[in-house]
Amino acid sequence: MAARAQRQGASHAGLSKQRVATEAIRLADLEGVDGLSMRRLASALDVGTMTLYHYVANREELLDAMIDIVFEEIELPPEDTGWQSAMRHWALSARDVLARHPWAIGFMESRTSPGPAHLRHREAFTACLRKAGFSVVMATHANWLLDCYVYGFALQETTLPFDSPEKFTDMAEDVYLPQIPADE
Repeated sequence: MAARAQRQGASHAGLSKQRVATEAIRLADLEGVDGLSMRRLASALDVGTMTLYHYVANREELLDAMIDIVFEEIELPPEDTGWQSAMRHWALSARDVLARHPWAIGFMESRTSPGPAHLRHREAFTACLRKAGFSVVMATHANWLLDCYVYGFALQETTLPFDSPEKFTDMAEDVYLPQIPADE
């Protein structure tokens, strides 16, 4: 008992909200977010479950912190290029990040307490489009549209049963193309 308390005390000294959320992301990447519990996270961090509540009030706050870290990984639209290139750059970065963290797709826009990284993205996105002449309303609509496109595409990529584009092409050639009449 004393050894465990000593070990937990030593581990507790290095904890932070960032470290807790980062470990939660690692677990979610390995096992999915549904299997993530405070008990499982505490075990991975080698601390007592109640220790986590010094850093996050509850699971919702933990998810907010995790999503903000995911947003930190997505590159902001570059300021030194045209808006179309900037949006393409952002979309490709977001797609790459979501491929690493597929559990995050459904949480990206559902959080009611966006963190600093999320807000930086919204601000940079809007500023890029405003600089190109978009109104605030049109920049907001463009942001939503690109979010839906990227998140939808990322979700489709994670749920389709294909390991590569070639396998998808093979399936399309074997299943869909034979069903199209020759005169079409």
